[in-house]
Amino acid sequence: MTRILLLIPSRTYRTADFVEAARTLDVEVVIGTEERPALADVMGERWLALSLTDVASGRQAIVDYAHEHALDAVIPIDDGSTLVAAAGAAALGLPHNRFAAVAASRDKVRTRELLAKAGLNTPRFRTWPADADPEEVPSPTFPVVVKPVDLSGSRGVIRADDPGELAGAFARVAAIVRSPDVCPAGEEPQLIVVEDFIPGVEVALEGLLRGGRLEVLAIFDKPDPLVGPYFEETIYVTPSRLPAETQSLVETTAAAATRAIGLTEGPIHAEVRLNESGAWVLEVAARSIGGLCARTLRFGAGVPLEELIIRHAARLPLPSLEREHAAAGVMMLPIPRAGMLREVHGRDEALAVPGIEGLVITIPTGGRVVPLPEGDRYLGFMFARAETPAQAEGALREAHRRLEIVIE
Repeated sequence: MTRILLLIPSRTYRTADFVEAARTLDVEVVIGTEERPALADVMGERWLALSLTDVASGRQAIVDYAHEHALDAVIPIDDGSTLVAAAGAAALGLPHNRFAAVAASRDKVRTRELLAKAGLNTPRFRTWPADADPEEVPSPTFPVVVKPVDLSGSRGVIRADDPGELAGAFARVAAIVRSPDVCPAGEEPQLIVVEDFIPGVEVALEGLLRGGRLEVLAIFDKPDPLVGPYFEETIYVTPSRLPAETQSLVETTAAAATRAIGLTEGPIHAEVRLNESGAWVLEVAARSIGGLCARTLRFGAGVPLEELIIRHAARLPLPSLEREHAAAGVMMLPIPRAGMLREVHGRDEALAVPGIEGLVITIPTGGRVVPLPEGDRYLGFMFARAETPAQAEGALREAHRRLEIVIE
């Protein structure tokens, strides 16, 4: 039987969807994680305790396990496990991205350097240590965006339009990168990037790399403007409503970016901005779309994205990569303010909106909620399917209006 190792950060939402996809394929799953999984007693030897932050230790744990239990694939889930997955797969001779390429994709500075070297549009930037005096961090132009070198999901990303806002934003980002969950005791905090703000329409591209060739799976429109001061993403809708030639530009630019960074195998998630100067790659991550957003994607005869990823990694036959013809959308439910989540009213009313096919609240009642830029979680996810992208977007907006989020 085919056996795969899923490397799972402690705060991912996606474990159940990957496990279900593996069950459909009759593939044995081993869970690799830093914390004992909830089903550890049931799984027996099919879970592996390992470090996802100490790459050498994590790699060795994978190699030791594979000596006793042969593995056909090592698959990372979310950013926190991509480096160990690349190191472990390389050690076992399994399909993988080069470690240096994965590391570059997670480092905003290195990504910018490689994209610029390849002649692609990329913002001008400078880096500063987190202990720099915010009042002495200059910028020759405004607006700018202040962000950590390696955080995802728009955490710690703040726009500044003048020197006073820049000092305030820098101090706020510095506090985030020094926080214990980002910077464990004894480690140096991440560098902070100050880069040009790139105006324009933003889209996301989901793709699968096979031997260095990018197969585009979907392009998502982001209909809500992402202009700051924070960059909380809300709605993704596919297929894109952009002109065909614009979508082609997004695809060719994303493919060029993966080559520049050196990624060759597995899923990628790219963020691209479009304006009169062309396409600007903001990010190329060596993993699939985050959160529960992958539930919007079905291929061929209803195959989920997780199944495609497992098939590719384990070298199993791939079905059609053509996305279903229906339009689909997801809303990442925003957190309106900090506090304790008391209740989410109106769920039944939201689910009654035509086109809405799912609503998942991912923070439990009584849980602490923190909005961006300090927060790193959404309140939940809502899903829609419809004949057109406009109908899917409209259903999500109407359903969201019916929710009442009680925070104290």
